Amino acid sequence: MTADVVPLPRKAPTLDPMLALTANGMNSVNTVILERMNSEIPLIPRLAGHLISGGGKRLRPMLTLAGAELVGYQGTRHHKLAAAVEFIHTATLLHDDVVDGSELRRGKAAANIIFGNPATVLVGDFLFSRAFELMTEDGSLKVLKILSHASAVIAEGEVSQLTAQRQIETSEERYLHIIGAKTAALFAAASQISAVVAECSEEQERALEDYGRNLGVAFQLVDDAIDYDSDAAEMGKDQGDDFREGKMTLPVILAHARGDEEERKFWKAAIQGHRSSDEDLAHAIALIEKHGALEDTRERARHFAHRAIDAISIFPDSKARVAMAEAAQFAVARGY
Repeated sequence: MTADVVPLPRKAPTLDPMLALTANGMNSVNTVILERMNSEIPLIPRLAGHLISGGGKRLRPMLTLAGAELVGYQGTRHHKLAAAVEFIHTATLLHDDVVDGSELRRGKAAANIIFGNPATVLVGDFLFSRAFELMTEDGSLKVLKILSHASAVIAEGEVSQLTAQRQIETSEERYLHIIGAKTAALFAAASQISAVVAECSEEQERALEDYGRNLGVAFQLVDDAIDYDSDAAEMGKDQGDDFREGKMTLPVILAHARGDEEERKFWKAAIQGHRSSDEDLAHAIALIEKHGALEDTRERARHFAHRAIDAISIFPDSKARVAMAEAAQFAVARGY
């Protein structure tokens, strides 16, 4: 009688291969960041540093570095551009926290809580300006066009999200359009510019852009699921922030669409801001779980992650391609 074969547990995907791949380049990027966020006005580096040194994944600038490794780029132009990408991202986070009235960011008090809304907005503007300085120093009109267009699209996405806030009739199609703008646009641009500086073919450039865009959508889908299935210590922000702010994210859209009349009445009241207590949040989570909305949100994220991995299949097998594929898998599997 033969013993049953017990399969070994599958190793959870991590960012470790991406971190190892980009470690040297990120040292150079971090040097640029520290230099360029400096100012004679002490409040500027204090406030910017509060967020920049706050433990973020730095995934967007890593995409620029990883893309450069994937296509075999040997220069250093991408270091300043990766820093520009991080400045754009940080500026949008500072502005977002003011708009949302957020109290936590990356597990500590948000900059607007410590320094106030006016200073936070103005330092966000400063970082945007620094990003554009770095772009113009690079000298490529194509790079400037890609990153400046992404900045405009991100702003449009944020405004679109604001106008969809507390609107229960928001569709899944509109939601995907919003996250494609506010999140995926910068992922796409960060990946694409590495192919531009390396003077790659249009096919390779498009492949990296597709990788970043699909990864960005997957990343945001999981972020929106996390708001309903992780605690504050794990997330680095308060659980239920999206719920209390009336944001129509995919878990809510699916639960509302699948609910009965009574449940839809609850969702309408909740999204309009009339049901926002801890008990209401617990009820919302129960309804989301009842209708499988979290798993379906993550399933959609897996679909976009697979599309990201498929996009870079045109490149030869390499450490960079493996690391980028695992980063896409991590984006979906993560709980924070």
